[in-house]
Formats: sequence, structure tokens, C-alpha cells
Amino acid sequence: MKFSLSVIVVSLGAASAFAFNSGSSQAVASFRSTQKGAALAQPAFKNHVQTDDSSTALAATAAAANSDAIKTRGGGALGGIDIPLMLYFLFWYVGNYYYNITNKLALKAAGGSAGFPMTISALQLAVGAIYGIFLWLAPDAREKPTVTMDDIIKMLPVAFCFAGAHSASVFALSAGAVSFGQIVKAAEPAFAAVLSQFVYNKPVSKAKWLCLPVIIGGVILASVKELDFAVSALVSACIANLFAAFKGNENKKLMETEGLKDRMGSVGNQFALTTILGFFMSLPFVFLREGNKLGEFVTLFKTNPVISSNLIASGLWFYGYNELATMTLKKTGAVTQSVANTAKRVIVIVGVAIVLGESLDPIKMLGCSIGIGGVFLYSIIDQLLAKKKEA
Repeated sequence: MKFSLSVIVVSLGAASAFAFNSGSSQAVASFRSTQKGAALAQPAFKNHVQTDDSSTALAATAAAANSDAIKTRGGGALGGIDIPLMLYFLFWYVGNYYYNITNKLALKAAGGSAGFPMTISALQLAVGAIYGIFLWLAPDAREKPTVTMDDIIKMLPVAFCFAGAHSASVFALSAGAVSFGQIVKAAEPAFAAVLSQFVYNKPVSKAKWLCLPVIIGGVILASVKELDFAVSALVSACIANLFAAFKGNENKKLMETEGLKDRMGSVGNQFALTTILGFFMSLPFVFLREGNKLGEFVTLFKTNPVISSNLIASGLWFYGYNELATMTLKKTGAVTQSVANTAKRVIVIVGVAIVLGESLDPIKMLGCSIGIGGVFLYSIIDQLLAKKKEA
């Protein structure tokens, strides 16, 4: 792999995906000054034209600037298909896929779990934080949030859980195979169910509880034939699941704050703020665990392009695919979200295993299928039963 080329591709992809401001008056002015042909040729991830047989391209552009994502409708072969949404899905999957590859390459080059996983995870957040700040400073890119100090304080629990989930996940992927780490992370609903039921007093249906043994059984089965099995990878992935489950519940509480959504301005701003806070909150753990050998890491970063290029690339991919995932899921329903997440895990697990030469033992893949199938069933079981009752 040509690492310098990888960084260039990542940078261009991230810039085209996120250098926009949903609903920004600056963006509206910019698009209104664009000619019809140029508007139709804009990259897929900018707020661009919504074509319609009964309206002009210029009028559609102005209307599209007020929405989070643009739907492309009209006659012909693409009638009724939301092209930008399809591209959102595509680049979300591609971003997740390449993040896992570049992250693993950086971790291996830096010594694996015995090297600098905490440092690498923190610097990945730093890369995303810098990019988020760049979008606020760049002209016509993204409007700055108007959050108060009280809002920032309320965001700290979410940011801490976000940083904890990321750091634990990176450590898990440094200690074992990426495919195995992803299989264990697929069991996150089990942790979310326990927390919702016993910590946040939000009861989980019996049907969902019955899905959990299927998920856990699949993970156990996948672990039996895992050639790169490590207890530390299993434990770290479970800790990542725990932090992620806490983050989901804390985020719901946060967004109930009156006026917060308006002060943030966009989903992108929320993720940027969370990333910045998460980076600063991860620093004490970096110094605590790896502070005595940071000089060695600096030397490696300067002299080993495998580490430096893949660390920067993985940071951009991580920031990019997470923001895209949030935007994509915001536009879709619960069942679509479940299908999307399930498909994403399958693609990442199989694709990354092939590229990195990890084991694809039949028993492991059977366990993977059972576990991910159980997650999918967990996600839609309540809707299925509700429809059955209505019928």
C-alpha cells in the first residue's frame, strides 16, 4: 500500500464529505451564485441540487440548502431513488472499512498492544478535532456553534464515554484480530439492554431479552476458533461496548436540554465538540499508561511513515465515517438503520479479514453470522411484534 497516496485520498474524501454547512446562509448565497450546470455537477456530499421535473435547477438548489441531506427525485431510471442517501451509505461503509485497516496498520507498526494504543487513539481524536476546527474557521464551510459553558459541562459525560469507547476499542484491535474485535463489538445491544433496564430505568421488552442469548452465543462460538484470540482483546471490546452503551443513554439525556440543538446548529458541530472534548479527556490516560515512553513514540512517528501516514489517515477516516453515519441514520427509519448497521459489520469483518490475512474459519464465521443476526433481530423485534398485533 502506498501510504502517502492513502493520506491524499482520505483528505480529499473527507473534505468533499464534510466541507459544508447545513442550513447556513453563507452556503445558500454560495449556491445561488452557481450556474445550473455547475450546480448539477457538485460533489455528492455538498448540499447540492434536488432535481424535479416541475422546477428549475436553481430553485431546487435554494430549497436543498435548507435540508440536512438532499433527495434526488425525478423521472427516468433514477426516479424515486435518494441518490445522496445512497452515497452517504457508500462512504460511511468505505470510511469504516478503511479506518479499520489504517488503524490496524498503525497499531502493528507501533508494537501492537505493547506499543502505543492509547497514544494512537488520542491522536486520532486530535486529527478529527483539528479538522472540525478547520471547518469552523474556513470561509463558507460550517457555521460555528453558539453553545454556552453550561452546555459544554453537560456534554462532558457524553465526551468521556465517547473517548472511553474509542480508546478501549483501539486497544482491543491492537491486541487481537480486527474481525474478532468487530464480532465482540456487535454484542453492544446486550450491554445497552442491561444499562437501560437497571441503570436508566427504561424497561427492555421480553422479546429483546430473548434475543440476547443468541447474540452472546454467537460471540462465544466465534471466539472458539479465533486464532488470534486474546483475553485482553475480549475484555477491551466489552469495555468499549459498555462505554458505548452509556454514551447512547447519556446522549439522549443531553439532547433533551432545551435549546441545545439550536445552539449546536448541526449534527457535524455536535460530533466536532464531542471529539474535541473527548481528546482532552483522553490525555490523562495517555500520560498515565504511556507517558514514560512518549519520546520513543515521537521518534517512531518521525522515522516510520507506516505509523505517521496511517495514524493521520485513520484519524480522518474515523471522524469522517462517524459523522456520515450520524447523518445517514438521521435520514432513515429504525428498520433501515438496523439493516445498515448489520450490513456494515459483515462488510468490515469479512473485508478487513481478507485484506489483513486474518482467519476466516467456518466456525468463526458461523458464530459471526449468528451474533450479527441476533443483533439485527434485537433491533427490529419490537416493530415486528407491533405490526403483528395491529394485523
